[in-house]
Amino acid sequence: MKDTIAAIATGMGNSGIGIIRLSGDEALAIASKIFKPKNNNKDISTMESYTAAYGLVEYEGRVYDEAIALVMRGPKTYTAEDVVELDCHGGVTILKEILDLIIKLGARVAEPGEFTKRAFLNGRIDMSQAESVMDLIHAKNDMAAKSSLKQLQGGLRDTITAMRDKLLYNIAYIESALDDPENYSLDAFPQELESTVDNLLITVENLIKSSDNGRLIKEGIRTVIVGRPNAGKSSILNMLLGEDRAIVTDIEGTTRDTLEELINIDGISLNMVDTAGIRDTEDLVEKIGVDKAKDSIKDADLVLYIVDGTTPLDENDFKIMDIIKDKKSITIINKNDMDIVVDNLLITSKIDTKIIELSAKQGTGKDILHNLLKEMFFNNEVSYNDELYITNLRHKNLLYDAKESLSKVLESISMGMGEDFYTIDLMAAYASLGKIIGEELEDDLVNKIFAEFCMGK
Repeated sequence: MKDTIAAIATGMGNSGIGIIRLSGDEALAIASKIFKPKNNNKDISTMESYTAAYGLVEYEGRVYDEAIALVMRGPKTYTAEDVVELDCHGGVTILKEILDLIIKLGARVAEPGEFTKRAFLNGRIDMSQAESVMDLIHAKNDMAAKSSLKQLQGGLRDTITAMRDKLLYNIAYIESALDDPENYSLDAFPQELESTVDNLLITVENLIKSSDNGRLIKEGIRTVIVGRPNAGKSSILNMLLGEDRAIVTDIEGTTRDTLEELINIDGISLNMVDTAGIRDTEDLVEKIGVDKAKDSIKDADLVLYIVDGTTPLDENDFKIMDIIKDKKSITIINKNDMDIVVDNLLITSKIDTKIIELSAKQGTGKDILHNLLKEMFFNNEVSYNDELYITNLRHKNLLYDAKESLSKVLESISMGMGEDFYTIDLMAAYASLGKIIGEELEDDLVNKIFAEFCMGK
């Protein structure tokens, strides 16, 4: 924490601008040794916070680059330390040479996530906000970005802190009453505590419930396309992608292996898996593809079951329906630009599914599918600015721990146990919630979390 750290904060590739970031007590002093403002009256070490200067990166008679230096003085910076950013030209060679020069003058290369780690350790952000930084960087769609931004702005921290304040008040009250029974009465306290814990459990359970949608928002909906050969699976994938990604022919069994693509539909990410047509076959290679298709179904959040609407259902269709009967599914009757002969009632008698008709060849019906996806997964609500979703597995597990501890408090109350028993589980819930925002984390876990960050952040 006493070292001054530096790193290239932009991607390592040729670009218009490349940024080198310094943070620490010596950031201004080191930067002033290599940056010469065009205005000779200026010096980085004397510049006011949130000001910029144009000049040269120069040292010992050599000019490295033209650049803009931005000065930000702590504690009102990202790391809560003095920060200098050099906006240079984006050539990899130039940036590496300037970074090497900065290291030579006393800084060291920042570890992955160390700028954000310092922001956490200096109390500018909590752990949930720190983790949301990387979620925001890696967001695959608009919804994931909005959800991460909500946490970055302190949405989860505020909720967790409010719950911990209530727990701490009740813990302190019990301790005070046990130490000073003349001034603090516990006569009606169990009933009051029961009501408080009930409300806390509702909040915790709602956060846990949000984690299902949170995972889908963050990682995408794992969507598997299944159907018998030549039903139009690959054509459906191409239609959704808007390009000819999968090979489409009239020959049955053309798709022999799974094909995976990421599709973004109105802010919803679908991790699409196109599979081999499912049927009984003696072809060894095709059989391997069929087995892979069946395995893909096991991990699917959603199955798109494709039916050729121009031909009656056969034995292969009934086998497919038996395989997907316990999965969330949408049945797509393909080729509705031709005469449809498939009996929809027969399908719904076999599986609980939504049925739509479209034509992959004509590209019609795509909007119907989009709207159905929103309805099935997010109740057709695709604006997430005011919603808080748990997208982090670590947070989810800690919420389960807090729920278990709070449930034990209710059990103790119902059994008429002494108030001193309550504090054990109240403290356990308090600690579990604290780990979410980093109040109770061990150093090794903190280091592990930040080690997963990218360089320069």
